[in-house]
Amino acid sequence: MKLAVFSAKPYDRRYLEGVNSSRSSSVPVQLIFHEFSLSVDTVALARGADAVCVFVNDTLDTPVLESLHGLGVRAVLLRCAGYNNVNLAVAERLGFFVANVPSYSPEAVAEFAIALIQTLNRNTHRAYNRVREGNFSLVGLLGRTLHGKTVGIVGTGRIGLALARILKGFGCHVLAHDPFPTDAFAAYGEYVPLNDLLARSDFVSLHCPLTESTRHIVNADSLGRMKPGAMLVNTSRGGLIQTKAVLAALKGGRLGGLALDVYEGEGALFYNDHSGDIIDDDDLMRLTTFHNVLVCGHQAFFTEEALAEIAESTLRNLDDFVAGVPGRNSLVRDGHLIIRRDSLPVRI
Repeated sequence: MKLAVFSAKPYDRRYLEGVNSSRSSSVPVQLIFHEFSLSVDTVALARGADAVCVFVNDTLDTPVLESLHGLGVRAVLLRCAGYNNVNLAVAERLGFFVANVPSYSPEAVAEFAIALIQTLNRNTHRAYNRVREGNFSLVGLLGRTLHGKTVGIVGTGRIGLALARILKGFGCHVLAHDPFPTDAFAAYGEYVPLNDLLARSDFVSLHCPLTESTRHIVNADSLGRMKPGAMLVNTSRGGLIQTKAVLAALKGGRLGGLALDVYEGEGALFYNDHSGDIIDDDDLMRLTTFHNVLVCGHQAFFTEEALAEIAESTLRNLDDFVAGVPGRNSLVRDGHLIIRRDSLPVRI
């Protein structure tokens, strides 16, 4: 069994090889690593593979899936939770086995969201740079005590719940919005309509999948409904936020701060070193000029524990494909989509 791993970084190789060498399987797996992302230009690299393993910025649209099928590939393994980069309807038609990793250390992402909130709120990023230049002035670094503040969580899946637990410990009043409420959230806060959440929250954190119904859920209208001076955090999917709308809200002073670990145009940039390049994404470059904006490179998941879980779950999904069983992480089962197109929950 040959598995072609795209967008492979040294840490992907380390954890996948480590898990593969230590596990017992009836069918040996040969891992073939490609640093390139999967696209119509690189799909030929999958020749000879039985399955491909991809990440968040790999492209699996109709041309790529049809090319993979023509090369004899029959399984797509996502080493991530999100699957918005896969045309599941085409995968269904072609009979692909498709599986993701729906849960990997949700605390890793939730803790990073807290780190962004506190960094932005307490201006530690600015203080760090000042001190390195010998400037110990506190002017402009005033923050707010998180205890007693209202924090809104959009999406109460595993990560949203993990964040709610942490915020409860900080002494925050936690609000949430999710069209598919879970009883587990009752111990940490209350569900409210989205507009109510936006109007009442001092901080808003997004934890949604990217679907047609959630794309640009943060736009000019929703930003206008937010509490003036509130801060917005996104560790979920870049496409949830309409970048030009937040630029306008930041420029107008309506939005008090923005922390992004994801960006809607990240596909051509994130996970690679562009320090020697001219970056021609004007919106992203504009964001980096605001002192009250943080941009990270999609690293919220990046912990030892999460990478180990991702590798283990990915290879278990491969075992399901080899055994010819649907598997608990399958997105397509017996030629039919498991994911309901009309009622995707707002969670991740």
